[in-house]
Amino acid sequence: MFRAALWTILCKMCISEFLEYTSQYTRNGGTIGLMFNSIHGKITAKNAASVYIQSGGIEWDISMPSRDINELPPIGSEARIWTWLCHREDAMFLFGFVDEERRTVFHELLKVDGVGPKGALKILGGISHTDLERALESGDVARLEAVPGLGKKTAQKMILALKGKLAHSSEKSGTKDSPFNELADALVEMGYDKRAALSALDKAAAAIVLSGNPVAETERESAVFRKAILYLSGS
Repeated sequence: MFRAALWTILCKMCISEFLEYTSQYTRNGGTIGLMFNSIHGKITAKNAASVYIQSGGIEWDISMPSRDINELPPIGSEARIWTWLCHREDAMFLFGFVDEERRTVFHELLKVDGVGPKGALKILGGISHTDLERALESGDVARLEAVPGLGKKTAQKMILALKGKLAHSSEKSGTKDSPFNELADALVEMGYDKRAALSALDKAAAAIVLSGNPVAETERESAVFRKAILYLSGS
């Protein structure tokens, strides 16, 4: 009982000191970004633009792009979310992504004049990574304008600021070396985004290993493929 009370007091002290530090830092012109690299825990709720993750006795409210939310496993499952903390004088917001590359794209979008964190989330939720990269490389303003809430001027600014950068990011990610490329290509033919497909396949393979139920090598790819489809469909 005493240990639990002491732990609660220490947590409150740490949080208080952290909030005071970030408040002073922001007033001095700084911004808090990668304070938390990622959070791993149980998904307790999914909303249209956010998820709740319970980890270490704390339930985190994390804003995410709708596409990323759809890629997460069902409520009650374990998940790891890559995060970015935005701290303003009057509020703090925690943003999350299904992988580091999605977070990197989010950071790139923030460099575009007129695009804030919430706007960047809407963009990532309204267009797949593949389509976004293709539209930027080809200068397809009309495709970008089709994203809800994205106007012509902002679309043009995005092309000027980001053309070539997302393609470079894709090359660095090393997806060509993925053991699931053929399965990912099959999912792309079914209409799924390749980045999302590769992410779902990786999660499916890890889930099968962690389940403790051995799968014959000849059936492994089929099992991973079926489970990845469940993740992609949000089941």
